Amino acid sequence: MKTALARWLSQLLPALDHRMWILAAGRLLSQVGIGFTLFYAPIFFTTQVGLTATQVGLGIGLGSVAGIGGRVLGGSLVDSPTAGRRPTLLGSALVSAAADGVLILAHNFPVFLLGNLLMGFGVGLYWPAAESVAADISTPAQRNEAYALVRLADNIGLGVGVVAGGALISLTGAYRALFAIDGITFLLFFGLIYAAIAETRPADNPARSLLQGWGHALRDNTLMVYALVNVLFTGYLAQIQSTLPLYLNRFAGGGETLGEGTLSLLFTGHVVLAAIAQLPVARWLKRYRPAQGLMMSALLWGLGFGLVWLSGTGQFPLAWGGLALGIMALAMVAYTPIGSTLVVALAPDALRGVYLSVNSMCWAIGYLIGPPVGGWALDRGNAAAHGFWLATMGTVVPALAVLIWLDRRLRRLGRS
Repeated sequence: MKTALARWLSQLLPALDHRMWILAAGRLLSQVGIGFTLFYAPIFFTTQVGLTATQVGLGIGLGSVAGIGGRVLGGSLVDSPTAGRRPTLLGSALVSAAADGVLILAHNFPVFLLGNLLMGFGVGLYWPAAESVAADISTPAQRNEAYALVRLADNIGLGVGVVAGGALISLTGAYRALFAIDGITFLLFFGLIYAAIAETRPADNPARSLLQGWGHALRDNTLMVYALVNVLFTGYLAQIQSTLPLYLNRFAGGGETLGEGTLSLLFTGHVVLAAIAQLPVARWLKRYRPAQGLMMSALLWGLGFGLVWLSGTGQFPLAWGGLALGIMALAMVAYTPIGSTLVVALAPDALRGVYLSVNSMCWAIGYLIGPPVGGWALDRGNAAAHGFWLATMGTVVPALAVLIWLDRRLRRLGRS
């Protein structure tokens, strides 16, 4: 029985460097802490501290701007011979833990703003370093599954944190304890990385000025073209989290209202399906070139948006909405690991951090643009709300055209 179980696990789980599993464990741990504060911090600072919704939104928005600065600096630091992946990753954990310390003490807007600026900057430092380490300790053949593993760890950690944070608030009402727990998880992440993962940056990386690598990346036409598609895909992800719940709640078809309880079940199913499918889909897509995998993701996104439109304009909105979320879960798990894998394939080894920082920047831009556009459409009434999903489905066509061009260019350059 044990032998059969071990054989089944070996077939299910990818054979990766042990450091990848340590990195995944660390990412799961840090995401648990983030989940504790993700949905509850805005509620706390408006209802308990007395800040206005505008002040909370401004603080979070400026934190995102600080995150862009952190990504620019982080991308350069992880490639630098005098810094590297490990110190940047450790620094991001300390900055994020300090941000939680500030937020624990926040009783007014200036302190709240400082905490968000530190948190955004810490997160900005984190992503180029974490993604670069994952690329360094995996082979090209393993990379799709390696990124799938860490994405799975991120999602599980975030989900556990959200549930546990909600339970803690329900039982104790101790909102400030959420920030303390979040800070502790960052310190535990620091300790795990410090003890278990040595520097992974190639030893022969040449010295460069801080922005020299960025100049090279921004002149890489292939990377910039892919960045356009990447921003579009991250905008799709943002619609699932921001626009879709409100659409299903307010514009469900057939005279059927989808309440908060029903929506919670639908989106829980979406998250569970994504977690279950992440590794199998990544393994199945290994047989295709990265751009081809992204084409499949784009087609699934288009199908999902069409089903969302049906949920608002036809009968049986619950069935169409649930099917749409299922399709988009598959689109998401096809996209997220391949996106990083493709950027690593594009990057010179000495500029891996900067290129992955560009990839992370696309996420920041997609989440900056996507929710306001979707919210604007919903505020314009039924016709605009329904038409928004058809328009979004239409954006898949130029995305496919760009990906076909990108696939041909990568094959010509020998970087597939």
